[in-house]
Amino acid sequence: MNNGFLNLNKSVGFTSHDCVAKVRRLLNLKRVGHAGTLDPAATGVLPIALGRATRLLQYLPQDKAYHATIRFGLTTATDDLEGNVLSSQPVPWLTLEAVTAKLPLFEGKIQQVPPNYSAIQVQGKRLYDLARSGESIEVPSRSVEIYSLEVLDWRSSEFPELELAIDCGSGTYIRSIARDLGAMLATGGTLAKLIRTDSSGFTIGDSLTLDEFALQLQDDLFLPIAPDVALSHLPIITLPEEPAKRWRWGQKVVANDTLADGTIVRIYHEDGRFLGIAQVLKADTNRLLVPQMVFEPIS
Repeated sequence: MNNGFLNLNKSVGFTSHDCVAKVRRLLNLKRVGHAGTLDPAATGVLPIALGRATRLLQYLPQDKAYHATIRFGLTTATDDLEGNVLSSQPVPWLTLEAVTAKLPLFEGKIQQVPPNYSAIQVQGKRLYDLARSGESIEVPSRSVEIYSLEVLDWRSSEFPELELAIDCGSGTYIRSIARDLGAMLATGGTLAKLIRTDSSGFTIGDSLTLDEFALQLQDDLFLPIAPDVALSHLPIITLPEEPAKRWRWGQKVVANDTLADGTIVRIYHEDGRFLGIAQVLKADTNRLLVPQMVFEPIS
């Protein structure tokens, strides 16, 4: 059964929706979804959920990692090389030392304005739809968290390029980092290349391209990643047969555990089977396991 995950390595030119549609056709499976949208120009890890695992997407870890290349001296409408050029001015004098002096300003919890061309909704409309229609709108900033920025390479030229490793939380726009870093340096900056190396617990070293995935299917070699593999950040509670049966019927059962009220946990049968997701809720003197997603219900 196709109930699990595919760690897809998205190629340039595909939207995340394109990838879902392609996987759906290859598997002849209706229930397919993805975690963490990637822009068409970006490549790398795009977690794909199959079958019942689509209901687990909301429980995946939110952290992501990227290798990004920022080009200075250039600004575009989309904050990457896909958009119309707004300004272009050689800046051969720019040094790595000047750039690295600004990087600490981007670490930690910061306020970030998403690109005008993004899927963020403002007043019920996608920003990219508003931008394409020529409508002018003020994009509100939002809080994001960047855990670390590491310089991987520096290439001096008329339009210097900086290559960064970026570890960050959900909702961070790398295009905005490129734009804002260029603005701070008074050179302009845009994202020249982006590879997502890690997303929601999946890494690029274990990923498959669409062609590799199709070949594995053709040779009957494809096995979905077990649904609970991507949930290792959640605590585990194991249930004996009788409470496990009642929990799979959708009933609350007592948690013989001291986990805090509201904690999201993985539920396993005592024989090792992954049963689903529960939330720990305090009720009088007990803590109850409230079913949130029963992965293996009793029919």
